[in-house]
Amino acid sequence: MRKLLILLTIFICLTSAGCGKRQNSASKQLNKLFEDELEFSLREDPLFATFYGDHHFDDKLPTLSQDDMDRRAKQTSVFLERLNAINRKDLSDEDKTNYDIFKQQLENSIKWHQLRSYLMPISHMGGFHTHFAQLADNLTFNTVRDYENYISRMNAFGLYTRQHIELMREGIERGMVPPKIILEQIPQTLESLIAEDINDSKLFEPLKKYPPTFSAAEKQRLTEAGLTAIRESVIPAYRQLLKFIREEYIPAGRADISISSLPNGKEYYRHCIRYHTTLDLTPEQIHQTGLAEVKRIRQEMTDIIRKCGFKGDLAGFKKFLQKDKRFYVDTPEQLLKEVAYILKKTDGQLPKYFHRLPRMPVGLKKVPSYIEAKAPGAYYTEPTMDKTKAGFYYVNTYDLKNIKLYNLAATALHETNPGHHLQIALQQEMENLPAFRRLAHFTAYVEGWALYAEQLGEEMEIYEDDYSRFGKLDNEMWRACRLVVDTGIHRLGWSRQQAIDFMLENSSQNKGPITTEVDRYIVWPGQALSYKIGEMKIMELRRMAEKKLGQDFDIRQFHDIILNSGAVPLDILQENVRNWLATKTHCEADNDSQRGVN
Repeated sequence: MRKLLILLTIFICLTSAGCGKRQNSASKQLNKLFEDELEFSLREDPLFATFYGDHHFDDKLPTLSQDDMDRRAKQTSVFLERLNAINRKDLSDEDKTNYDIFKQQLENSIKWHQLRSYLMPISHMGGFHTHFAQLADNLTFNTVRDYENYISRMNAFGLYTRQHIELMREGIERGMVPPKIILEQIPQTLESLIAEDINDSKLFEPLKKYPPTFSAAEKQRLTEAGLTAIRESVIPAYRQLLKFIREEYIPAGRADISISSLPNGKEYYRHCIRYHTTLDLTPEQIHQTGLAEVKRIRQEMTDIIRKCGFKGDLAGFKKFLQKDKRFYVDTPEQLLKEVAYILKKTDGQLPKYFHRLPRMPVGLKKVPSYIEAKAPGAYYTEPTMDKTKAGFYYVNTYDLKNIKLYNLAATALHETNPGHHLQIALQQEMENLPAFRRLAHFTAYVEGWALYAEQLGEEMEIYEDDYSRFGKLDNEMWRACRLVVDTGIHRLGWSRQQAIDFMLENSSQNKGPITTEVDRYIVWPGQALSYKIGEMKIMELRRMAEKKLGQDFDIRQFHDIILNSGAVPLDILQENVRNWLATKTHCEADNDSQRGVN
């Protein structure tokens, strides 16, 4: 018997060693693939490289010819072939997750190229033209080389713009163009970027101040070089783009607002849904889910209205909210102070709900003037990967008469802590994950978590009265309406006015902000579906955990499981929670058994 046990032990050890060797080999191949793909991406997209913290290409912009697009897609296919050649069975559970997520990202990239989404690189919401104007916001200016790199990029902006125009011209030939009603809104933004006085140009801002160590000669040389780049490259490029938009692009714009009207439109929208929700859902399923959520939330809004002592219906309450001055401010400074108070109040509550908090802070800024007219009410920009720039919460102060104070808390929770900033900054700091996982942005997870954060604000006691609770419901209603309106526009043939009317009927917002939102759904199909789909999945998983664990449910442990893998597709998120619950209940069973023995 002893000999048999020894032989069995030796066999198990040898088998385990063999498996370990195979896993090690497969893992090495996988990690080498991750490294090669990252190196390729950094080289091909210098703007991404700068954000990532690789400064070898800080003087360059991406090249964007059709040949460049095809070459990149071909290389992505090569990466996918290499991935498929790795035996997934030989990987650890963690690497299997990395494998699955990486494969999904490669396949998405290839699919977007096949659909030729790159032929529509611009909209009223932004594009390369606005991103370039904000380039300096994500840069550091400490050395002469930093300034020279920035000036080099401004000099390259002319070619960068011409290449985008050529892609859009090919889009016109192929019928791949945005709706005309969207394109007609772009010139206003471009006009604001063409400064009559170059010294007033947004791009000149970094050249107005230098480190004290710079000599007078260096300052003069850099200033003159910067002014020349703006005068001879940037401004002419913006003028050329404006001319193209007015004379060629707008006339070619689609009359139909639905993405389904593109040559490959139905397939395009199906991929948009899959990409943004990470689930196999039909437009009809999503539409019906949206209608049900609108009905539920509307009833909760009615209950809140009663708690506020108001006797009328939602339409009457909306008129009351629009007229009562206590829900508005008179100046941008007042608005920012209100937001800052909410941010600090929330920070004090975070340790009760989270074991880990990000090291990077989040700041507060106004939305830039050149995009504020068409920008959303608020948005967030994440920290740079090299930790030289914090995350920032941008608040739009353009239309104060339509900015209601009772909506501020829910929106701040969504965009900063415990929403986007907490989740994204934590993910960036997860050094145990490969780079592509730290950069992953699965929309349903990211936006679903942020909408969940709005709901969490109730437990955190951020909502101070029933009006701010109504604001939370009003925000949630927007996300539910999106399920109805997005699918209505892109699948069911809804008109723009039909979409506006539906949202006017079911929210407290005015026509101006609602029109801006509907135009966003028109130009960004599928993205708006991610919020409610993701939030509903996280809430489903939380209810499952609460039911299974009972009094042993720990909100901080649950949040650890949701957050500690970074952004993942919703099916993987569900698997993570189920595995955690299985481990927890198994441990509890073992403890009960041990207590019984004692």
